[in-house]
Amino acid sequence: MDIEKLFEQAQKMQEQLSNIGEELAEKIYEGNSGGSEGVTVKMNGRNEMLEVLISDELMTVDNKEMLQDMILIATNDAIDQANKDREEQMGA
Repeated sequence: MDIEKLFEQAQKMQEQLSNIGEELAEKIYEGNSGGSEGVTVKMNGRNEMLEVLISDELMTVDNKEMLQDMILIATNDAIDQANKDREEQMGA
């Protein structure tokens, strides 16, 4: 076995993983709860929230608890999408 070739392959693989990681970090993921009249959360591949959109219909005092739950659901949905995408890309 040629150690130099193995070393080159390892470096190449490390570069590819780094590139995939950078691409995933810049990707935007959108989580949703309640459809178009609910809550939408946008985040990047670094799991940084970029935007929270709340429909006007939910903006009442009576909906406070439900709205809090919907934000959590939408956020977790976006995180799940990012994690699945990361696993698929890194697995490839």
